[in-house]
Amino acid sequence: MTSIIEARNLSKKYGKFQALDAVDFTINSGQIVGLIGPNGAGKTTALKALLGLTNFDGDLKVCGIDPRTDRHKLMQEVSFIADVAVLPGWMKVCEAIEFVEGVHPAFNRDKAMEMLALTKIPMKKKVKQLSKGMVTQLHLALVLAIDAKILVLDEPTLGLDILYRKAFYDHLLNDYFSEDRTIIITTHQVDEIEYLLTDLLFINDGKIVLDIAMDEIQETYLEVMVAQDQVAAARDLKPITEREVFGRFIFLFENVDREVLDALGEVHVPKVTDLFVAKMTGAAA
Repeated sequence: MTSIIEARNLSKKYGKFQALDAVDFTINSGQIVGLIGPNGAGKTTALKALLGLTNFDGDLKVCGIDPRTDRHKLMQEVSFIADVAVLPGWMKVCEAIEFVEGVHPAFNRDKAMEMLALTKIPMKKKVKQLSKGMVTQLHLALVLAIDAKILVLDEPTLGLDILYRKAFYDHLLNDYFSEDRTIIITTHQVDEIEYLLTDLLFINDGKIVLDIAMDEIQETYLEVMVAQDQVAAARDLKPITEREVFGRFIFLFENVDREVLDALGEVHVPKVTDLFVAKMTGAAA
C-alpha cells in the first residue's frame, strides 16, 4: 500500500487546551478509516489539520502536500462533507449542480444526477425550500461526484433517515470506493459503518488510543460470556472491561489465547462499539 496521509508528532493547542497531543498515524491509499472518538476528543481538529483549515505543530503530509502551505493544491485531491450541509438558500438545485461543475474540474455531472435520481429532490426548487434531509442528500451527491483521492466524511448522514443512510453507505462502497481512493469517516453511528471499514483510529483527549486494521481485531480482542462460577477465573486473566447482562458476565480481553478463553464460556469477537467503550473507559481511568 502507498501511504497517502502521514502524521508525525501532530499537535494543536487552543490556549491551554491540548486538542491534539503528539499524534502519529499513517493512512494508506485504498483504506476506509473510521476516526472514532467522544465529543471533544480531537476528531474535528485532526480533520481541520488534514484539510488545511487550522495551523498545527509537527509534521503532516496529505498526498505529499503540507496542508499549511499549499491548501489550493490539496483541495484538488480531497473532497469533504461536513456534519452540517451548508448550501446557499437562494440557489436552485440545478444551479448548485452547474456551480460545482464550473468550479471543480474533477466533478462528474452524470454521477451527481445518478445519485439525485434516487431521491425526490426537484431540480427547480431552491435549497431553502428543501427539507433538512433533502439538503443533506443534495450535498452528498455534489461532493461524491468529485473524483478525489481522499474523501473526508464528518457525520455525513446526520439528519437522514435509516433507509437513506443505508443506501448512501452502499453507494459509497459499491460505486465510489476503489483501491486508488481513501475514505475517512467520523460518526457516532458506528454500528452502521462497521461492515465497510478497513481500519480503526480511536482518539481520546487528543491522543490515538487504538490504531488497528479491522481484520486484526479478531486476532487481538475477544469477548467471553461466563457464568457466575467462572467470574473469578476470568478476572484473574486481567480483562480490559467487564459488564453484566441478564445475570451473565461479559469480559473483554486483549492478547489472551482463545483456547484459554474457550474454557471459561462463550467466546466471540467484540463489536466496534463495545471495543470503543472499553478503550475510552481505559483511557479515562
